[in-house]
Parts: sequence; structure tokens; C-alpha cells
Amino acid sequence: MSSRRTFLKTSAAAGAVVATSGAGLFAAGNETIKVGLIGCGGRGKGAVEDILVAEGKINGKNPKVDVVAVGDVFKHQAEGAVKAFKSENPKSKYFPYRAQIKVTPETTFDGLDAYQKVLNAGVDLVILATPPGFRPTHLEAAVKAGKHVFCEKPVAVDAAGARKVYALEEESKKRNIAIVAGTQRRHQKGYLEAVGKIHAGAIGDVVSARCSWNGQGIWFRDREPGMSDAAYQMNNWYHFLWVCGDHIVEQHVHNLDVINWVMNDRPVSAVGMGGRANRPAGEPAVAGNIWDHYAVEYEYKNGVKLYSYCRHIPGDNDISEAVVGTKGRASLRDGAWTVGGQPGGEDDVRAYVQEHIDLLNSIRAGKPLNELRAVTDSTFTAVLGRNASFACKKLKWDDALKANEDLMPKNLAMDSKIAVAPAPTPGSWRLPPAAG
Repeated sequence: MSSRRTFLKTSAAAGAVVATSGAGLFAAGNETIKVGLIGCGGRGKGAVEDILVAEGKINGKNPKVDVVAVGDVFKHQAEGAVKAFKSENPKSKYFPYRAQIKVTPETTFDGLDAYQKVLNAGVDLVILATPPGFRPTHLEAAVKAGKHVFCEKPVAVDAAGARKVYALEEESKKRNIAIVAGTQRRHQKGYLEAVGKIHAGAIGDVVSARCSWNGQGIWFRDREPGMSDAAYQMNNWYHFLWVCGDHIVEQHVHNLDVINWVMNDRPVSAVGMGGRANRPAGEPAVAGNIWDHYAVEYEYKNGVKLYSYCRHIPGDNDISEAVVGTKGRASLRDGAWTVGGQPGGEDDVRAYVQEHIDLLNSIRAGKPLNELRAVTDSTFTAVLGRNASFACKKLKWDDALKANEDLMPKNLAMDSKIAVAPAPTPGSWRLPPAAG
């Protein structure tokens, strides 16, 4: 059975590089790693818990990770996170780690520039957990500031954002910056073992694949009195294309990432369909403009087809991946992996924690993990499938990535008025011309 450490060394997923200069090495774990949080919603607060738990597993009762700064576009979110982290309630999940919370009022930031203030607050590592539309800008700023990064997936919502993130890979590696993405499964022992067996030929050559994230739905937040368009859309971010990218990008990216990992590649084209049948009704500026179901057929350069499904409609849940080979099949379902009819893997540490263990260990070893290309490939796989579904036409990867597609509002401010187009009608989307 392949170990997680052995597989990470041999898999293209890890992308580790040997450090020679740039970001601090934290040799042998003797220096405290100072962490800043950018984006204080549920996932951001969860990532703080995860990295503190991870450090406990590494260094036990002598932790060398401190959380020193937080930032969010909303003041109440930033202050609420600090309050939660510093809770004196023994039942709080943060209570065992309260001595590692070194955030002060002076290092609690809000506003659209909060990310810049966190980066300037003496941090060594930042957790990027804002809505995905902001990820390219925040990643660029973190890399240029020389900070190690844990970034939530996805890393872009459009072609312009993807191009920006792709361009950061070389610079981040030259500067020995660790970048680990919240795709989790690439750090999960069960998945690592199962995919390792596929790569070793346990089911022969891959001939087709299927992946799904079919779930019930997602939260919706009503507009609060006095909220500007910008504030409302950022607070209700999951429902607006410019800030979320749609659920195929924000959520289904996990499953698409697994198949790209299995294939050691990314698709060359996609064609799909879908629509909006179960979202809240109303004007797009209120109800949002994302779809709630997609079905996409992807093709890889070797001719292998991937059949991808995701929805937010009540019904049976299915969050899984499956691979068919010339000698057998593999079922990649969290907690029940099978490869060629045999058990495919087993778990021990939660993947949410393991990804931070791997991140911290890589920094301290001077061999920072860099997963930026893999997560950007998977992100743009999702964007490609979304746009191909909007168009109801076959869309090639290269054409889609070159397109002058930029969903981010220009000159965004907290009081901005932001017009919202209706959710795309299937077949109405057209590929923009190539960016200049």
C-alpha cells in the first residue's frame, strides 16, 4: 500500500520545490509562523481552527503557530471572528488554542483593502478565504509580498482571473512560496492511496470517468436595510456570478480536480447544458443570477471523456467520482474507495487538517509545496464547463482561456451600484474575442 508521503513525492499533484532563497524557511520548526486570515466567514474561521489543530499534531503542547491578524470586507465579520477565536467558553472549539490568538484591535481590519493591511501586519502565512471573485487579486498581492499561502478553492471565476493566477506560478516558485489549496482530497489518505493505485495500473488504462456533486441547495441571505448593491452582493456572494463563479466553479471544482488528478492532465474541450429551475425567484439584483444544475461532457487530449454532473435541487445526494479502465473500475467516494473491486484506501487524519499539516511541514523543511497550477487547472476546468453550458456549444480550452472574459466590477467600492444581468439563458452565451 502506498503511503501518503511516498505518493506525494511521486505524484504530479504535489509540485514541491526546493527552497534556496525568498520566503523564510522556519528550519526545524524553531521559529513561530505568524498567520493572517483574509476572509472571516465560516470557511475562514474553519481554516483557522484547522491550522491550529494541524500545528497541535505537529508540535503538541509546544505550538509555533500564532494567528496575528484578520481582515474582512465587513467590520462585524472581522470582529466576530476575533471574538470567536478568543472565546473563554471551555466548550468553544477555539478554547484550547486561545493562547495562540495574538490578534489585537490594531490588527483587526475591515474594508475592501483589508487584505493589504493583513499582508502588512507582520504575517508569514495568509489564509485566503474570501469569495472566489477576489482570489486572483489577493493571491497576486500575497505572492508579491512574499507570503506563504493557504488559499481556498476555486482561484478564479473567469478567464481573466485564471490567466492572472497562472502567471503567478513561476514567481511563487522562484520566491520559494508555499501555496496549498483547499481542494483537500489531494491530502486525504484514502484518496491518495486510491489514486496511487490507479496511477500504478490497477485498473489498466483509463477509458472514461464520471464525477458528481449533486446536493440539496445553498444558503440565501436577504438584503439588510441600507445595504448598497456591492455590500448586498458580497454578503450574499454565492448567488452572483461575478463573485462566486456559480456552483460548478465554487463547489464542483473538488470533483473535477480529482479527475484531473487521475488523468494527470486537464481537458481540451467541453460541451454542456443546464439551467436555473430551483433558485429564489425575483429580479436578478435580488435573487442572483447563477444556475442550479449542470451536465457537462469533457474531453481530454487522449480522447477520454469525463461526464460531470452538479446540482442544487432537492433529491438524492451524490458526491463522488468514478473511473473506468481497461482492466476494471474505481469508485472514489469519500470513506468508501474501491479500485478494481478491492478496497482502495483508508483514512486517518481529516483532510481539512492534513492539508495544513503538509503545508506547515513543507515550509519548515524548506521544500514548500506549490499547488497553484493544479488548482488553477481545476478551477478553469469548471469555468470551461460553465461557459460551454451557457453556450450549449463545444468550447475549446485554449479559446476559452484567451477570451476577454472579466466578471469583476470595475472600480469596486463598498457603495458601488452594480447592475445584475439575468441568469444566462441556455444557448445565449457567446465566447468573447481574445483578450488584447
